[in-house]
Amino acid sequence: MRTEKLSVNKVCMVVCAALFLLSVAMSSTIYFLTRNILALCCGLLYAVFVAGCMAAFLVFVRQKLTLFSDALCKLLDDMMSADQAPPQYTEEENLFYKIHHRLSRLYEVLRESKSSIAKERADLQELISDISHQVKTPIANLKMLDATLLEQNVSPEKQREFLLAMDSQLDKLDFLMQAMIKTSRLEAGVIALEPKPQAIYDTLAAALGGILLNAEQKKIAVTVDCPETVSAAHDRKWTTEALFNILDNAVKYTPEGGKIHVAVVCWEMYVKIDISDTGIGIPEQHQGTIFKRFYREDRVHDAPGIGIGLYLTREIITRQGGFIRVASEVGTGSTFSVFLPHP
Repeated sequence: MRTEKLSVNKVCMVVCAALFLLSVAMSSTIYFLTRNILALCCGLLYAVFVAGCMAAFLVFVRQKLTLFSDALCKLLDDMMSADQAPPQYTEEENLFYKIHHRLSRLYEVLRESKSSIAKERADLQELISDISHQVKTPIANLKMLDATLLEQNVSPEKQREFLLAMDSQLDKLDFLMQAMIKTSRLEAGVIALEPKPQAIYDTLAAALGGILLNAEQKKIAVTVDCPETVSAAHDRKWTTEALFNILDNAVKYTPEGGKIHVAVVCWEMYVKIDISDTGIGIPEQHQGTIFKRFYREDRVHDAPGIGIGLYLTREIITRQGGFIRVASEVGTGSTFSVFLPHP
């Protein structure tokens, strides 16, 4: 009989029978050596007593094991369904303290894992919904333009007009894909930001270089107040993109003849970069949502953009230990304040 197939009942019966037979054998040996009936009777009584005590002990242990196994099974079932946490035992001398302690740790790990998976699933569903919403309009426009060119006779001038419109929609799709790739790689940690102490003047100059032409076309005056000696701990490449996104929005939503002012102030723990404009402003009830992915106000839907710039900006700044604030008044303008850690 293989030992792994023995049940608890069988083990108890075998142990009790072995002890009883051993005691009987010892009593019989004593009787044959002494020929004393009293010794034989005492030996038999002792054998019965030992066998009884052992049987009671084994029954007690078996009951304890049964109760523990039932409690453990119930506990594991509750943990798997996440109904309750394992009970806490304060007495360390308890026989099962170590097991319950490790089960408590296992429960916390499982709960955190389940919560993380649920959050990742919700984020993925939200991302898919956002992408679907953003891609739907350009694709619909492309299909309509393509059908018009294929099914109708249009003049060369109209064909060129349609092709330019299709090119514009393709540019929008390409910009969306590039922005999504940057965002996803940044969120997944594929792109690692490397903040290090360096002059903010050069970073700001690179960001301003991307908007000066558009600002000049709209006759927007851009002024900068930034000491060349001010340094902040930041990743120059990604911080340049973050500042550019704010500046680009300032140019985009500031009417012709407006003003944009950039001021850099060195605080004790942070370097503060204020980007102010005289644009259309942001309603107070929307100032908390402008940093959401793909968020755009209804009144600016006709302006170019997909609503991911400020989301990407906040991700870049916060991943470097900084933060961003906004103060705005409708019809007056907005001020975005970027705080970067002081080296």
